[in-house]
Amino acid sequence: MEADLRRLWSAYAVSTYGTWLAFGAFPLIAVRVLHAPAFAVSLLEAAGLAAAAVCALPLGWWVEHRPKRPVVIAMDLARFAGMASVPAAYAFDVLSYGQLLVVSVVAGTANIAFTAASGAYLKHLVPRARLLAANGRFEGTSWVATAAGPPVGGALVALLGPVVTVLADALSYLLSALAVLRIRGGDVAASRVARFRLADLLAGARVIARDPVLRRLFLNSILVSGLIMATTPLLAVLLLGEYRFSAWEYGLAFGVPALGGFAGARLSARLARRYGRHRVLTASGWLRSIFPLGLAFVGPGVPGLVTVIVVEGLLITCMGVFNPIHATERLHRTPADHAARVLSTWSVSSKLLQAGLMAGWGVLGTLTSPLSAITVSGVLLLGTPLLLPRRGLESDE
Repeated sequence: MEADLRRLWSAYAVSTYGTWLAFGAFPLIAVRVLHAPAFAVSLLEAAGLAAAAVCALPLGWWVEHRPKRPVVIAMDLARFAGMASVPAAYAFDVLSYGQLLVVSVVAGTANIAFTAASGAYLKHLVPRARLLAANGRFEGTSWVATAAGPPVGGALVALLGPVVTVLADALSYLLSALAVLRIRGGDVAASRVARFRLADLLAGARVIARDPVLRRLFLNSILVSGLIMATTPLLAVLLLGEYRFSAWEYGLAFGVPALGGFAGARLSARLARRYGRHRVLTASGWLRSIFPLGLAFVGPGVPGLVTVIVVEGLLITCMGVFNPIHATERLHRTPADHAARVLSTWSVSSKLLQAGLMAGWGVLGTLTSPLSAITVSGVLLLGTPLLLPRRGLESDE
């Protein structure tokens, strides 16, 4: 069991490192190689998310009724193929904005299915009492990758160009598939049904809607991630375009703060044991809604770089504490035979909202300025903690 968990964690780690190595590669390629304007950069992110969410909507049912390990491997291979097509097209001088859109859809769809399958598989592999520790381990790995990936990726971009980091990302998915292939433990799959029904698309949503704590976690989660992600393309335009940050400075601005996420993830279980999961979830949820407003004060040069690092560092530390508790409570409250569909519904809803907000913020940033649109997002985030659960979590009761 422990060996299989290590293999699943290794697969997650290598693909996560690859993803963060290529952080910002698509916006950077769009801005520096294809000379796309601010709205087009936002549209690249938004359209990819929306189309991926629509394509992935029926995948929750499909994943639920199949062994999870082969699905994880298949999604890794799909992401490898999509990402590898970008450096291939660039090498032959045929890379286009349209291809970036298609690859965003393919990778986004595979990401949703991968998340649903791997989450259900993790619930199967790990005993209930150890689930928070396991989620903290995965969360910590994610933030270490976030800390190391962008600065290294930025250096690679400066030396070899942005397409090289996309190739590294593609290879990481191939390595992830090989790691999952080595897992020797059992698998989990729900019993097959005779045929697909339209109502099956809503099975995950019904589970979320029936549980008041799960429902509040869902609404808070997708709204916070949507408002934060809506500013990502605009930050790229602001920092890389208007303020002329170099690629390594851009990577540094988002890499160093991730160390706070690692620290938060390591502290999450300890804080929960000492103060209770509900209290820690609520406190970290409130704090993570306050700090993004600091991005309204970002400017050019070293002061601007320091501002981004400090603001993102505080935000990400709170996220590192919040996310493992959130992920654990979600799995605790989800029936095993609906885990893939709940996780898929969660991802699809989050991606669709992110897409809509990215598109809207792209328009807002064009009509006003990227910095003004980022400020509006920070103000709206202040109200999101009102959606957090108002009573103790299952594990505190």
